[in-house]
Amino acid sequence: MRRGIAATALVAAMALAATACGGGDGDNGGGKSGGKLSGTVTYWDTSNEAEKGTYKKLALGFEKKHPDVKVNYVNVPFGDALAKFKNAAGSGGSGAPDVLRAEVAWTHDLANIGYLAPLDGTAALDNESDYLPKAAAGTKFKGKTYAVPQVIDTLGLFYNKKMLRDAGVEPPKSWTELKAAAKKIKKKTGKTGLYLRGDDAYWYLPFIYGEGGDLLDTKAKKVTVDDKPGVKAFAAARDLVTSGAAETDATDGWDNMQNAIKNGDVAMTINGPWAIEDTLAGKAFKDKSNLGVVPVPAGSAGQGAPQGGQNLTVYAGSKNLDASYAFARYMSSAEVQAKTTEELSLLPTRTSVYQEKAVAANANVKFFKDAVDKAVERPWIPEGNSLFQAILVQFPGVLTGKTSPEKAAASVGDAYRKLLKGDWK
Repeated sequence: MRRGIAATALVAAMALAATACGGGDGDNGGGKSGGKLSGTVTYWDTSNEAEKGTYKKLALGFEKKHPDVKVNYVNVPFGDALAKFKNAAGSGGSGAPDVLRAEVAWTHDLANIGYLAPLDGTAALDNESDYLPKAAAGTKFKGKTYAVPQVIDTLGLFYNKKMLRDAGVEPPKSWTELKAAAKKIKKKTGKTGLYLRGDDAYWYLPFIYGEGGDLLDTKAKKVTVDDKPGVKAFAAARDLVTSGAAETDATDGWDNMQNAIKNGDVAMTINGPWAIEDTLAGKAFKDKSNLGVVPVPAGSAGQGAPQGGQNLTVYAGSKNLDASYAFARYMSSAEVQAKTTEELSLLPTRTSVYQEKAVAANANVKFFKDAVDKAVERPWIPEGNSLFQAILVQFPGVLTGKTSPEKAAASVGDAYRKLLKGDWK
């Protein structure tokens, strides 16, 4: 995903950067509850290159509200952050941040192993009724709240309006239409229709949802990824590549994908609101109105895209909990969300922010808000993030024809049954 469940997020934990030391600064650890805040709050921000300047500025804005608090802002690559945090917290907390910007699936994982502080009854939670219900759902684990929602997102189809117009095609509404459009685009412009990431399992989800399936049935505690829809999903993705409608990769997917659409080498990509600013920086979008966004194309059973987003979590071992709770509240406040939406076109998690004039006028925000309302919620279980590992192992092989859709789906299903505890079947 910048974003997505990148391969680097799934490898063993790596050593912490020396600059990323967490906790207080040796004083009173932030003071008594309800007292004057002080000390240091180390914040690990996982935003991408196009976003981090805005997030750093906003994070440091907390110091103006609380002059006795120093914010130690650290931008940690998204793909490295989870492993680094686990390594730090699991080693006694040395080097762990006070506040972590966590992908929604990380929250349950980290809460389950005791690395997050529960936020109920703390200053972190403010005007909870203002949060979108879907955004709030991913913050709770076993009856407690372990995060505050910062942004919510989903996937859409980005397209170069001029390239589609020159080829005489409309934005495709299905994978079948996309194949036909790609053929015309190739004939008229010599360019490829779609760049499909092959190194990130998140990009498999629109295919399985589009075939009417899902990874799991959490209510029935049943693995479903290897049912017929899962097989058809792998087949549909591979067909786009083997037909020439799409090109793919096994490594460096984010950079390859972004360079391809920004330079005008491909007409379409599948991406989320986190990619808007980066995409608009490309030479193909000097005219910003040339970028279009529509729903992810539908499969044989309909259209579907995953719900994603970022939460703010507080490390249970923080030496400055009071200031950390206040910082999490500030970074998820309507004030800060409105600024990030205005500058980065990211989706707020607070309903009130959508009433702001600048937010309401943003066409990309309007599109993605409608898309989020229809997005498929991912499994809110501790193993939710780990579900991507088995797909990641199989997805590149399927796309390049080295592995059959049937074998890939069966392998993923077997891996899930080994991963999940209890009476899963």
